Amino acid sequence: MLQEFLYSKIHRATVTDANMDYVGSITIDKELLLLAKMKAGQKVDVLNITNGERFQTYIIEGEKGSREICINGAAAHKAKKGHMIIVVAYAYFTPEEEAKFEPAIVFVDSNNNPVDN
Repeated sequence: MLQEFLYSKIHRATVTDANMDYVGSITIDKELLLLAKMKAGQKVDVLNITNGERFQTYIIEGEKGSREICINGAAAHKAKKGHMIIVVAYAYFTPEEEAKFEPAIVFVDSNNNPVDN
C-alpha cells in the first residue's frame, strides 16, 4: 500500500510579489527548487504563516539566484508581498521506502537565502 508523506519543503519563505493577472501558480527561484528537490509543474501546498490561508497550486521555475517567491493568479488573494509562507510537497511511498526516506527541508532567511538550521 502507498501512503502520502512529506517529500520536501521550503520553510518560512517571504513572498516577493503577488500577481493576480497571471494564469496561476507559484514562481520559485530555481536554486531553492534544486535544494528542495522540487520541479516545475509539481503540485504543492502553500501555507501562509502571516494570515493562516492554505492553498494548492503548481510550481513555475524562477530565475536562479533571484530569490523570487511570487504568488500568481487567483492565489494572489491568499498571499501578498511580504507574507511569510511554507511551500510543501508530498510523495507516495511504500512502507519500506518511507522508512529510508529523509525529506529535503530548506530553511531560508527573510530575503529567501538558504540558511542552516
